[in-house]
Amino acid sequence: MEVLVVANTETRGSVDLARYYMKKRSIPASHLLVVSLTTDETMSRREYDEVLVKSVNASLNELKSSARISTIVLMYGVPLKVAPPLPDLQAREQVEQYRTAQAVLEENDSTAEVQADQKKNEILEKIITLLNTNQRAAVDSELSLVKVADYDLDGWIKNPYYVGFQGKEAIVTKDQVLLVSRLDGPDVKTVRRLIDDTLWAEKKGLQGRAYFDARWQTPKETELLGGYSLYDYSLHKAAKDVEKRMKVVLDEQETLFAENSCPDAAIYCGWYSLAKYIDSFDWQRGAVGFHIASSECSTLRGTESSGWCLKMLEKGVAATIGPVYEPYVQGFPVPHVFFGELLEGYMSLGESYLVSLPYISWQMVLVGDPLYQPFRPL
Repeated sequence: MEVLVVANTETRGSVDLARYYMKKRSIPASHLLVVSLTTDETMSRREYDEVLVKSVNASLNELKSSARISTIVLMYGVPLKVAPPLPDLQAREQVEQYRTAQAVLEENDSTAEVQADQKKNEILEKIITLLNTNQRAAVDSELSLVKVADYDLDGWIKNPYYVGFQGKEAIVTKDQVLLVSRLDGPDVKTVRRLIDDTLWAEKKGLQGRAYFDARWQTPKETELLGGYSLYDYSLHKAAKDVEKRMKVVLDEQETLFAENSCPDAAIYCGWYSLAKYIDSFDWQRGAVGFHIASSECSTLRGTESSGWCLKMLEKGVAATIGPVYEPYVQGFPVPHVFFGELLEGYMSLGESYLVSLPYISWQMVLVGDPLYQPFRPL
């Protein structure tokens, strides 16, 4: 797996961390791309297109004679989110008109509540369209299509690597898609610890228990499942698959794992505590896990945030996954595919993520070393 590492010169520690990681992974110095980017976690679409995309493509072209880059690792300091393109003046004026109409509907009590709600939803959809809201994305997810010259920014694009889409028509092909992850967190110390823990766990093997937090019991019929019920079933299936490797604790109740109730946690997946991390886990070195809820990776630096990605990194995991905005549940990696492949031992963290992720040019972020392989084949 040939890797391009991207660091931000404007963020203190970003370049040093990149070099530290590359030395540990024996990645050639020529595979480091240093770019001057905003220090905010959100970058404008213009900066993304004119600076980051052009710089990455230039590096890919420069390296293509000696290496076939398949993976990009974004370092601490590279922005997390791409803002939608700015609307033009006419669109902004229309938005103000719709917001005035929204205010009128809120002020007026209506006996026709269903009609009023329908009107509010219609106005909201028009505002979302005018503001290009569906064109915002995670930098990582958007950058997976850096080699594609032109594609629709509105909404998501099917990932041709996802196991559920094999044999189906796709807008982009596998050779156009790159695996993108990031080594990131609240500070330099955390990111360095993440790198060290990954290498330690690869050498020693990831040991501990797996915790899966479903909300319902295993359904008797599975063919017609969708949405939350499908992902809840996937947690049950993941728990069963992971039993081949380690002790598993499966919670089938609507309540979440209580605080300090999960010792020796090496693997975790569950839902649904929105932006409210619950300190249930004693994380093992090299632990991997994610929580299924909206916007859990909206920040990796906000000290006041209680989002799951940030808190899990602070508390000791080596890898986690989360969305920067609302992804809808089907935007998450499918748990039993992700953990099944990871624990089978043939795929790395990054490869397991890529084949379990339904959509790209969307909201999801993988925080962790894509080369991380905590298990060897059985």
